[in-house]
Amino acid sequence: MDVSGPALAQLPPGPSWPGIVQLGAWLLRPFDLMLHLRERYGTPVTMKFPQWPAIVAFDDPEANKEIFRGSSDDLYAGQANQPLGPIVGRNSLLLLDGARHLRERKLLLPPFHGERMTRYGEVMRDVARDDLATWPLDTPFAVQPHTQAVTLDIILRTVFGVETGAKQDALRDALYHLIRDFSSPGLMVSWTQRDLGPRSPWGRYVRTRDRTDALIYGEIDARRADPRPGEDIFSMLLEARHEDGEPMSREELRDELVTMLVAGHETTATALSWAFHHLIEHPSVQRRVQEELDRVMGDDPIDPGRSGELVYLDAVVKETLRVIPVIAAVGRVTQRPTTIAGIDLPAGVLASPSIFLTHMNPKIYPRPERFEPERFLDWKPTPYEWFPFGGGVRRCIGMAFALYEMRMVVATVLQRHRVRRAPGASHRPVRRSVTMAPAAGTPIVVSQR
Repeated sequence: MDVSGPALAQLPPGPSWPGIVQLGAWLLRPFDLMLHLRERYGTPVTMKFPQWPAIVAFDDPEANKEIFRGSSDDLYAGQANQPLGPIVGRNSLLLLDGARHLRERKLLLPPFHGERMTRYGEVMRDVARDDLATWPLDTPFAVQPHTQAVTLDIILRTVFGVETGAKQDALRDALYHLIRDFSSPGLMVSWTQRDLGPRSPWGRYVRTRDRTDALIYGEIDARRADPRPGEDIFSMLLEARHEDGEPMSREELRDELVTMLVAGHETTATALSWAFHHLIEHPSVQRRVQEELDRVMGDDPIDPGRSGELVYLDAVVKETLRVIPVIAAVGRVTQRPTTIAGIDLPAGVLASPSIFLTHMNPKIYPRPERFEPERFLDWKPTPYEWFPFGGGVRRCIGMAFALYEMRMVVATVLQRHRVRRAPGASHRPVRRSVTMAPAAGTPIVVSQR
């Protein structure tokens, strides 16, 4: 569905640049683009990419609320997420709309709540501690590969339920390459998805995906042939039943497992890298986090059951996700003429609550460009003012898991270490698939306290 002619002319103002130029700017420098467009045209602002619905971006909480609370029959988020289809699969919760989305979401929610979260916290702490032992002291190194290794191992153990050994090594290698080979922003565009052989970008990705799928399907078949109880999410999904009593299909299981990998690995690894960046740039914030850790945990190992007492660290995590959200925007494609914030949108428009522009709205956040965790200590934003995980019925089901994981990993590192900037390091945002990561993998220097 596309919008053109008179209907497009009635949309809010936006750049008249060729669509390919707008797309290129969005893929390469989305934050700079959005700030420029807001300064030039105000908000809401309209963008147009080739072969894509016209995008109307909002930064007002009331408009965001209308979109997030709008009818799922009128506003399709799955349609807006189609660029992720080649990696997550057509059965992914991210790509579903309407009744089927609600049905699948109901199946996937239980593993992310309850007492098992504390047990996941122990895994998060232990994985972070083990990887931390490999970090060089007093020597510059890129921390992003380590945050990726940590979050991937956490996914393997909490989601896939795979412990150390050959099977974990094989699956880790396959999943790592699956994410890596899909990380080029150019591959998000459909016309670049051409298999020109194993040396071409898309051809390499397709072969990696096939190898990874073979491992995942093999694990699904093995677990079904020899069921075993477990606290991992994979085990719970194998036992889950639809309302008609039917289990999830092999394809549904594969797609949801890969979705959890994509949504819970690269995004959290990137957010952790940004957290370390901010801790480096703001030594007083780092000291306050460490003082809180000393007060709450002392010299004992980080206790997941007491992580809720790390109030300032939680504020640091939330401010990290506000200042540089790993995903710049979310969207809903209108299925019929719709009015948002008094603006009439025809069918086929992508109404986008801009995460970045909302988080940078000075009417909500004074001095929005400044990193100030204190703003989250005495004030709780609405879900339409702070929404790095999306909103409404489409909010990421792993939100609590990801926030918990970030607290546990940062606490484990800072309890006995301090971090500082590596000489000459640059931390400008660069795109990795749908996420915005620090350039050069966030070079840092780690020392013992």
